[in-house]
Amino acid sequence: MLIIGAKGFAKEVLEIFHQKDETHNLHFYDDVSADIPDYLYEKFKILKNEDNARALFENHPEFTLGIGNPQLRSKLAEKFQNLGGKLTSSISKFAEIGSFGVEIGKGCNILGGAKISNDAKIGQGTIIYYNSIITHDVVVGDFCEISPGATLLGRCEIGTFVKIGAGAIIFPDVKIGDNSVIASGAVVRNDIPANCMAAGIPAEIKKTF
Repeated sequence: MLIIGAKGFAKEVLEIFHQKDETHNLHFYDDVSADIPDYLYEKFKILKNEDNARALFENHPEFTLGIGNPQLRSKLAEKFQNLGGKLTSSISKFAEIGSFGVEIGKGCNILGGAKISNDAKIGQGTIIYYNSIITHDVVVGDFCEISPGATLLGRCEIGTFVKIGAGAIIFPDVKIGDNSVIASGAVVRNDIPANCMAAGIPAEIKKTF
Protein backbone atom coordinates (compact mmCIF):
# COMPACT_ATOMS: atom_id res chain seq x y z
CA MET A 1 0.00 0.00 0.00
CA LEU A 2 1.21 3.50 -0.85
CA ILE A 3 -0.01 6.46 1.21
CA ILE A 4 0.17 9.66 -0.84
CA GLY A 5 1.74 12.24 1.44
CA ALA A 6 4.11 11.82 4.37
CA LYS A 7 3.12 14.64 6.73
CA GLY A 8 0.03 15.84 8.54
CA PHE A 9 -3.00 13.80 7.54
CA ALA A 10 -0.84 10.95 6.21
CA LYS A 11 0.16 10.19 9.80
CA GLU A 12 -3.48 9.80 10.75
CA VAL A 13 -4.00 7.40 7.86
CA LEU A 14 -0.96 5.46 9.06
CA GLU A 15 -2.72 4.86 12.39
CA ILE A 16 -5.60 3.16 10.57
CA PHE A 17 -3.22 0.61 9.08
CA HIS A 18 -1.31 0.20 12.35
CA GLN A 19 -4.49 -0.56 14.30
CA LYS A 20 -5.42 -3.20 11.73
CA ASP A 21 -1.88 -4.67 11.72
CA GLU A 22 -1.56 -3.91 8.01
CA THR A 23 1.76 -2.05 7.89
CA HIS A 24 3.70 -4.72 5.98
CA ASN A 25 4.90 -3.25 2.64
CA LEU A 26 3.44 0.14 3.59
CA HIS A 27 5.12 3.08 1.81
CA PHE A 28 4.62 6.84 1.67
CA TYR A 29 5.05 9.30 -1.20
CA ASP A 30 6.28 12.89 -1.07
CA ASP A 31 7.98 14.57 -4.01
CA VAL A 32 7.51 18.19 -2.87
CA SER A 33 9.00 18.49 0.64
CA ALA A 34 12.70 19.31 0.53
CA ASP A 35 13.18 18.36 4.19
CA ILE A 36 11.54 14.95 4.01
CA PRO A 37 13.68 12.02 5.27
CA ASP A 38 14.08 8.69 3.49
CA TYR A 39 11.96 6.91 6.10
CA LEU A 40 9.00 7.99 8.22
CA TYR A 41 9.52 7.04 11.87
CA GLU A 42 12.70 5.30 10.66
CA LYS A 43 10.50 2.46 9.45
CA PHE A 44 8.37 3.34 6.42
CA LYS A 45 10.09 4.10 3.11
CA ILE A 46 9.17 7.44 1.54
CA LEU A 47 9.14 7.36 -2.26
CA LYS A 48 10.16 10.61 -3.91
CA ASN A 49 9.50 10.30 -7.63
CA GLU A 50 6.98 8.84 -10.07
CA ASP A 51 9.34 6.09 -11.27
CA ASN A 52 9.49 4.70 -7.74
CA ALA A 53 5.70 4.73 -7.55
CA ARG A 54 5.33 2.95 -10.89
CA ALA A 55 7.77 0.25 -9.78
CA LEU A 56 5.86 -0.29 -6.53
CA PHE A 57 2.53 -0.46 -8.38
CA GLU A 58 3.73 -3.38 -10.50
CA ASN A 59 3.33 -5.68 -7.50
CA HIS A 60 1.34 -3.58 -5.04
CA PRO A 61 -1.00 -1.25 -6.97
CA GLU A 62 -3.15 -0.10 -4.05
CA PHE A 63 -2.80 3.48 -2.86
CA THR A 64 -4.75 5.74 -0.54
CA LEU A 65 -4.74 9.49 -0.05
CA GLY A 66 -2.91 11.05 2.88
CA ILE A 67 -3.52 14.68 1.87
CA GLY A 68 -6.36 16.71 3.37
CA ASN A 69 -7.18 19.31 0.69
CA PRO A 70 -10.20 18.08 -1.35
CA GLN A 71 -9.15 19.60 -4.69
CA LEU A 72 -5.59 18.32 -4.33
CA ARG A 73 -6.89 14.88 -3.35
CA SER A 74 -8.84 14.74 -6.61
CA LYS A 75 -5.80 15.70 -8.69
CA LEU A 76 -3.55 13.20 -6.92
CA ALA A 77 -6.11 10.41 -7.26
CA GLU A 78 -6.13 10.95 -11.03
CA LYS A 79 -2.33 11.26 -11.21
CA PHE A 80 -1.57 8.03 -9.37
CA GLN A 81 -4.27 6.06 -11.16
CA ASN A 82 -2.62 7.12 -14.41
CA LEU A 83 0.66 5.75 -13.00
CA GLY A 84 -0.98 2.35 -12.60
CA GLY A 85 -2.25 2.62 -9.05
CA LYS A 86 -5.59 1.43 -7.69
CA LEU A 87 -7.36 4.03 -5.50
CA THR A 88 -8.31 2.31 -2.24
CA SER A 89 -10.22 3.30 0.89
CA SER A 90 -8.74 3.21 4.38
CA ILE A 91 -11.34 2.58 7.09
CA SER A 92 -10.57 2.42 10.80
CA LYS A 93 -11.68 -0.69 12.65
CA PHE A 94 -13.05 1.72 15.26
CA ALA A 95 -15.52 3.33 12.83
CA GLU A 96 -19.14 2.18 13.09
CA ILE A 97 -20.72 1.57 9.69
CA GLY A 98 -24.31 0.47 9.10
CA SER A 99 -25.06 -3.02 7.82
CA PHE A 100 -27.66 -2.13 5.20
CA GLY A 101 -27.56 -0.02 2.06
CA VAL A 102 -24.32 1.79 2.82
CA GLU A 103 -22.23 2.81 -0.20
CA ILE A 104 -18.66 4.03 0.27
CA GLY A 105 -16.74 5.19 -2.79
CA LYS A 106 -13.16 4.24 -3.50
CA GLY A 107 -10.41 6.24 -1.89
CA CYS A 108 -12.28 7.34 1.24
CA ASN A 109 -10.54 7.78 4.59
CA ILE A 110 -12.83 6.97 7.53
CA LEU A 111 -11.23 7.57 10.91
CA GLY A 112 -11.91 6.12 14.35
CA GLY A 113 -15.14 7.05 16.09
CA ALA A 114 -16.96 7.96 12.88
CA LYS A 115 -20.53 6.64 12.70
CA ILE A 116 -22.28 6.02 9.39
CA SER A 117 -25.88 4.83 9.44
CA ASN A 118 -27.85 2.64 7.04
CA ASP A 119 -28.54 3.83 3.49
CA ALA A 120 -25.85 6.51 3.67
CA LYS A 121 -23.89 7.11 0.47
CA ILE A 122 -20.34 8.46 0.57
CA GLY A 123 -18.63 9.57 -2.65
CA GLN A 124 -15.09 8.67 -3.65
CA GLY A 125 -12.09 10.33 -2.07
CA THR A 126 -14.01 11.74 0.90
CA ILE A 127 -12.59 12.15 4.42
CA ILE A 128 -14.83 11.26 7.36
CA TYR A 129 -12.99 12.50 10.44
CA TYR A 130 -13.02 11.40 14.08
CA ASN A 131 -16.38 11.23 15.86
CA SER A 132 -18.40 12.60 12.96
CA ILE A 133 -21.94 11.25 12.54
CA ILE A 134 -23.67 10.57 9.25
CA THR A 135 -27.24 9.40 9.76
CA HIS A 136 -29.70 7.54 7.55
CA ASP A 137 -30.17 8.37 3.85
CA VAL A 138 -27.49 11.07 3.82
CA VAL A 139 -25.65 11.57 0.53
CA VAL A 140 -22.09 12.95 0.55
CA GLY A 141 -20.42 13.80 -2.75
CA ASP A 142 -16.92 13.13 -4.03
CA PHE A 143 -13.79 14.54 -2.36
CA CYS A 144 -15.50 16.13 0.63
CA GLU A 145 -14.03 16.75 4.07
CA ILE A 146 -16.27 16.01 7.06
CA SER A 147 -14.36 17.39 10.07
CA PRO A 148 -14.27 15.98 13.61
CA GLY A 149 -17.56 15.97 15.46
CA ALA A 150 -19.67 17.13 12.52
CA THR A 151 -23.23 15.76 12.35
CA LEU A 152 -25.11 15.18 9.09
CA LEU A 153 -28.78 14.44 9.77
CA GLY A 154 -31.26 12.36 7.80
CA ARG A 155 -31.56 12.82 4.05
CA CYS A 156 -29.28 15.85 3.81
CA GLU A 157 -27.25 16.09 0.62
CA ILE A 158 -23.64 17.31 0.45
CA GLY A 159 -22.21 18.24 -2.95
CA THR A 160 -18.70 17.62 -4.27
CA PHE A 161 -15.57 19.32 -2.84
CA VAL A 162 -17.51 20.48 0.23
CA LYS A 163 -15.83 21.13 3.59
CA ILE A 164 -17.92 20.68 6.73
CA GLY A 165 -16.18 22.22 9.74
CA ALA A 166 -15.66 20.63 13.13
CA GLY A 167 -18.81 20.36 15.21
CA ALA A 168 -21.10 21.68 12.48
CA ILE A 169 -24.66 20.32 12.29
CA ILE A 170 -26.51 19.91 9.00
CA PHE A 171 -30.27 19.55 9.51
CA PRO A 172 -32.42 16.92 7.79
CA ASP A 173 -33.20 17.44 4.09
CA VAL A 174 -30.76 20.35 3.76
CA LYS A 175 -28.73 20.55 0.54
CA ILE A 176 -25.17 21.94 0.44
CA GLY A 177 -23.94 22.96 -3.01
CA ASP A 178 -20.62 22.01 -4.63
CA ASN A 179 -17.40 23.67 -3.42
CA SER A 180 -19.02 25.28 -0.39
CA VAL A 181 -17.55 25.55 3.10
CA ILE A 182 -19.52 25.23 6.33
CA ALA A 183 -17.68 26.83 9.23
CA SER A 184 -16.92 25.01 12.46
CA GLY A 185 -19.83 25.02 14.88
CA ALA A 186 -22.37 26.19 12.30
CA VAL A 187 -25.97 24.98 12.52
CA VAL A 188 -27.33 24.71 8.98
CA ARG A 189 -31.12 24.71 8.82
CA ASN A 190 -31.59 25.88 5.21
CA ASP A 191 -30.05 24.99 1.85
CA ILE A 192 -26.65 26.50 1.04
CA PRO A 193 -25.88 27.12 -2.65
CA ALA A 194 -22.64 26.21 -4.40
CA ASN A 195 -19.42 28.19 -4.06
CA CYS A 196 -20.01 29.99 -0.78
CA MET A 197 -19.09 29.97 2.91
CA ALA A 198 -21.70 29.77 5.63
CA ALA A 199 -21.25 30.24 9.37
CA GLY A 200 -23.22 30.92 12.53
CA ILE A 201 -26.27 29.69 14.45
CA PRO A 202 -28.36 29.49 12.41
CA ALA A 203 -25.90 29.47 9.53
CA GLU A 204 -25.90 32.38 7.11
CA ILE A 205 -23.93 32.93 3.92
CA LYS A 206 -20.92 35.07 4.73
CA LYS A 207 -19.18 35.17 1.35
CA THR A 208 -19.13 33.64 -2.10
CA PHE A 209 -16.16 32.26 -4.03
